[in-house]
Amino acid sequence: MSRHKMQGRALWRGLIVLVLLAIAGGLVYGWMDYQRFVGTPLTVSAEAPSVDVAKGSSLRDVVGQLHEQHATNTHPLYWRVLAEQLRVAGRLHAGEYALTAGMTPRDLLLNMATGRVVQRNFTIVDGWNFHELRQALAKADKLKQDAASLDDEALMAKIGAPGEMPEGRFLPETYAYVKGDSDLDVLRRAHAAMTKLLDAQWSKRDTQVPLATPYDALILASIVEKETGRADERPRIAGVFIRRLQSHMLLQTDPSVIYGMGDTYTGNIHKSDLTTDTPYNTYTRAGLPPTPIAMPGKPAIEAALHPASGTELYFVARGDGTHVFSSTLDEHNRNVACFQLKRCQ
Repeated sequence: MSRHKMQGRALWRGLIVLVLLAIAGGLVYGWMDYQRFVGTPLTVSAEAPSVDVAKGSSLRDVVGQLHEQHATNTHPLYWRVLAEQLRVAGRLHAGEYALTAGMTPRDLLLNMATGRVVQRNFTIVDGWNFHELRQALAKADKLKQDAASLDDEALMAKIGAPGEMPEGRFLPETYAYVKGDSDLDVLRRAHAAMTKLLDAQWSKRDTQVPLATPYDALILASIVEKETGRADERPRIAGVFIRRLQSHMLLQTDPSVIYGMGDTYTGNIHKSDLTTDTPYNTYTRAGLPPTPIAMPGKPAIEAALHPASGTELYFVARGDGTHVFSSTLDEHNRNVACFQLKRCQ
């Protein structure tokens, strides 16, 4: 073999080696770059704290959205390789997914594969009335507003409770929801929770309590709820109202009067308000008001159905969140003079 041919073959061998080294180097670099991608947290911003996966979206669609939100600048091929490696390709669930600090592409794909969508919470506060509940729902983040155009009657029909008055019918609790849920979904669940709780509590009530129906218990519980926020006082206050009902005395509860005043109430209750008759004025009308006046929580319902025994027929606020109780009108009048008129003797 001539020297020239030998040199040519050596050159080709050298070129082949260089090409193979370049390919190997490229593969090593690609693998290292892929590993860097897998372990590097996504870029999270306050302006884009989540990513929405619409129904029917492909992985490329999701990656495209992440690019638009500047959460990643990596080629979709890397995402495809990772999805195949995790065995989640084609298994991504629709929904809203949180982008949190430190979250890697692997974390996000696994969340999407398991449907770990963003959950938000809506809390119905003990003692809210239905108007306050509707106002709070209207401000809830990412909650569809399907009830906004409905009056109370239509709303109750939509949640499967036609003919019911809404006041008091929704259990104060915290309800989780996801993007796409509506205010009606939350109300439907809260209504079902209250119905279940009330039925359960009614079945184990004190049978000496002079309440004819679970709805009567709900009405009384709403009054107890508005009269005090103290757990130790609820049964005592319920006991006062139960004994007044049994004695055919007027309930004379200010929160019910205030509820009946509606928008005319400006923060203070006057003597004229106590003598102005409304369906909710328990100074002018005997018995329970026609509906609850608020959303009572479980403790208030329990108190209404298991009131404290005793002889107390009156109570007056001390001004510090507690009340002083009495069994006679003379004693009550002295308490009023002391704690409300500041004429203690």
